[in-house]
Amino acid sequence: MNYFSIFRAFMAELLSRRQLIMEMTRRDFSAKYLGSYLGMLWAFVHPTVYIAILCFVFGYVFKSQPVSGVPYIIWLSAGIIPWFFFSDALTSATGSILENSFLVKKVAFSIGILPLVKLFSTLVIHIFFLALILVLCIFYSSPFTIHLLQLPYYLFATLVLLTGLSWLFSSLIIFLRDVGQLVSMALQFLFWGTPIFWSVKLLPQKYQPIIKLNPVVYIVEGYRDSLINRVWFWEHWLQTVYFWGISMLIFLLGAVVFRRLRPHFADVL
Repeated sequence: MNYFSIFRAFMAELLSRRQLIMEMTRRDFSAKYLGSYLGMLWAFVHPTVYIAILCFVFGYVFKSQPVSGVPYIIWLSAGIIPWFFFSDALTSATGSILENSFLVKKVAFSIGILPLVKLFSTLVIHIFFLALILVLCIFYSSPFTIHLLQLPYYLFATLVLLTGLSWLFSSLIIFLRDVGQLVSMALQFLFWGTPIFWSVKLLPQKYQPIIKLNPVVYIVEGYRDSLINRVWFWEHWLQTVYFWGISMLIFLLGAVVFRRLRPHFADVL
């Protein structure tokens, strides 16, 4: 069986269990806050408090200057919100199979949905974060434009990249537990190597293409293009082609590696 046949069979298996994925996502999201007095409300309290702290620190303490014609807090939020989604989703999805190791030996259960459940569970918080930044834009009188309509495109792009990485790392960590630590370290490097607190334009022109090799840069800048810069994704078509080439390669690699290693999960766990 060639790699594309493995990939096609794996995707067909996951699609047939889409209802189960949604139900497990709901349960996973609820379980995070089980036993607390506010329950699932904490999922929305945390983002609200975090954004409020950013507004206070950068708006009133540091008195940060506007960037690209908008208050710094909006510019920063537009970059840090997609990063939080990427980082939190990848971290939780990487350990998803280890966390649910009791399900591995169940013959009828599709293990491949476990990383997806973590991604969709984190997505709920991300959508609320997006709602908050829209409220911020209204508060600071930052006008909306039609470019806002491409936010779902960048969200979809993020999910494709995350899905491939999640399948890849969640399968490798079973055989090499150090993968979890390596992912955490890589995310720290990516955080400072991604223009979240700083702009790509601050770099010399000759170094900018190197930074843009990081696919997360495409996502972060895409959110800013949608909310602030008013730039369509096809206007930087070369970076778009590069991002989708890398993302689809990772997506295919993750699916094939996961499918190949899955029969051996039970032996290790």
